[in-house]
Amino acid sequence: MSTAILTGQPVPGSSLEGDLRSLGFDVRTASGIAEAKALLAGVPAGQRVAVVDARFVGHAHALRLGLTDPRFPLSAIPGAVTAQPAGRQALIRAMAREDSAADAGPAGATVLADSPADRVVTALDAEGADVHRPELGSLVATVPGDPQARNEARQAVAAVDDEAVRLKSAVKARDGFFTTHFISPYSRYIARWCARRGLTPNQVTTASLITALIAAGCAATGTRGGFVAAGVLLLASFVLDCTDGQLARYSLQYSTLGAWLDATFDRAKEYAYYAGLALGAARGGDDVWALALGAMVLQTCRHVVDFSFNEANHDATANTSPTAALSDKLDSVGWTVWLRRMIVLPIGERWAMIAVLTAVTTPRITFYALLIGCAFAATYTTAGRVLRSLTRKAKRTDRAAQALADLADSGPLAQALTGPLKNPARRLPGFTAPAVALLGGLAVVATALLTGFGGPWTIVAACGYALTSALAVARPLKGALDWLVPPFFRAAEYGTVLALAAKADVNGALPAAYGLVAAVAYHHYDTVYRIRGNAGASPRWLVRAIGGHEGRTLAVAVLAAVLTASQFTVALTVLAVAVALVVLVESIRFWASAGAPAVHDEGEPA
Repeated sequence: MSTAILTGQPVPGSSLEGDLRSLGFDVRTASGIAEAKALLAGVPAGQRVAVVDARFVGHAHALRLGLTDPRFPLSAIPGAVTAQPAGRQALIRAMAREDSAADAGPAGATVLADSPADRVVTALDAEGADVHRPELGSLVATVPGDPQARNEARQAVAAVDDEAVRLKSAVKARDGFFTTHFISPYSRYIARWCARRGLTPNQVTTASLITALIAAGCAATGTRGGFVAAGVLLLASFVLDCTDGQLARYSLQYSTLGAWLDATFDRAKEYAYYAGLALGAARGGDDVWALALGAMVLQTCRHVVDFSFNEANHDATANTSPTAALSDKLDSVGWTVWLRRMIVLPIGERWAMIAVLTAVTTPRITFYALLIGCAFAATYTTAGRVLRSLTRKAKRTDRAAQALADLADSGPLAQALTGPLKNPARRLPGFTAPAVALLGGLAVVATALLTGFGGPWTIVAACGYALTSALAVARPLKGALDWLVPPFFRAAEYGTVLALAAKADVNGALPAAYGLVAAVAYHHYDTVYRIRGNAGASPRWLVRAIGGHEGRTLAVAVLAAVLTASQFTVALTVLAVAVALVVLVESIRFWASAGAPAVHDEGEPA
């Protein structure tokens, strides 16, 4: 239960107390700041507390936005302020200052706002507290000073349907064409239906995952009926995937567990579906595991490009370029906005394409279309970001460099080599990091692909890759193109596993490789969302335990050299299970802990 303290004399006919109770607040009244401060002292430390002017007039949803969002320790709207436990002490200090100012007499009162709650917010701002102020748009939130102003405010409230505003704001502001025009027009109403029945976003997310897994199972049957059912269920899963975020925004049900579920289940659903398609194709005599693994590798590398670029420019200064200016100009033309969002093949367009092709064609054709579409999208987005990086004069911060270093996922081998390479690295040109990362990665993947399975040359190339990887991260990643280092590392590791499994040419090698890459990719996604939540990267012990990207690449190369193809398949399976267990246990422990941030991803369409 949360507590709301109403300050001042209650207004006859006001619905404020009922609105606050409907939002889960236990309402108490105080004549002024001094009495409100005394009531605040009696509120249990673990509860949210709000201070609201009794004269407040506004929409219930304005109160909901201002007083119930769990993501912000302190939040305010005109006439109301709230604090979670993390912001309680700041609120107490602000109220104490206002109480002292009120005792100072008329001389102090001349500079004070009329509303006690607004005066507290002013004191919080003066202290430098970070007070969140939600965007209210057409919603009303005001403290009228006389009966005429109150009547006008009530008329303004009646003129705006806050439920319509609430439904509209439940939809993500920036989304793909398919999602915006074919899903959101009705999924928002599903979200409201769920909210009114007490369902949580986490439950809807879980339902979306289960639906996608059933879709993968249908695809694995290898029958035309199974493929049609799989396509339909995949679209149904996507509808639920949109609904969970809309439900979170509609009811402001953000949570630490929800952040983890929302961040990871999309990839789990998509990659499980790829595996289902590959199993279904195998039942029909067509081996497309290499295509399935290639699609997963390409899609994961695309996401790493997105994540790395965004983190590199998260707080960069002088962050402008002619390319960015051209992009902004194109965004002013309506049709170009949708075209540019579609050609990057976001999750809505991608899943719709997969679902339709699954139902009417074959898994092989589906994967071909997916690979071609994703390759084009990757080329388009990466080329644009390279141009932006080369033409902008941005100064990147230590935080950005650390985020890129964490995304690099360097293990103990690269860390050991980094020390001796620091001084030579400082004397190398600025483009060294991405250049050596690319060359080292290309060398190991090409060697694995072009030499015979079990040969020693892949081990040599993997050792060279470890050396170039250490050189790439030997100095802070603050260069214009250093954000390319993590995706180059991902492509090298995943590509080597794919090439060696394909060269093994035995049943089960590619599925085992698929499992290993999926486990490692989960670790990389988990790292991304920890960084996005300002919770730090994965712990160093975890990175050391699973070897780092260069250690795993070398280990797989050694296994291919010392084992037979059949034994190599078993080894890949054991390695996949071991990595999956370690990263999943640590991930679940972290995201279920009280210290993880309550966030919800509002970034680019995945």
